[in-house]
Amino acid sequence: MLYFYPKDNTPGCTSEGEDFRDRHGQFRRAGTDIYGISRDSVKSHEGFKAKMKFPFELLSDADERVCNAFGVMKDKNMYGRKVRGIERSTFVIDEKGKLARAWRGVKVPGHAEEVLNFVKAL
Repeated sequence: MLYFYPKDNTPGCTSEGEDFRDRHGQFRRAGTDIYGISRDSVKSHEGFKAKMKFPFELLSDADERVCNAFGVMKDKNMYGRKVRGIERSTFVIDEKGKLARAWRGVKVPGHAEEVLNFVKAL
């Protein structure tokens, strides 16, 4: 499972990571690995992962190659300014390497539980 998030150490991204962290054991029992991806640096990820005690990897996509491949880069409005950033999205890839499910424009509350229920049903 890949989850794309906008930025390390921000409230929504921290909450989302915590939700996946708190269900990590259940994801593992369902045969699912978790990977978080953002444009932050490896150094930023290391600090964020250690601070939040995330038991899964955070991957750096500073050049946006993976973000563009998954189509998660979007124009957003932030305080009245247009900015380009990651649209919070999650993708479940099955054991054959095929996309099993995609969630785009994710709202954090309840999302990790929804993904967990999906992978348990696979």
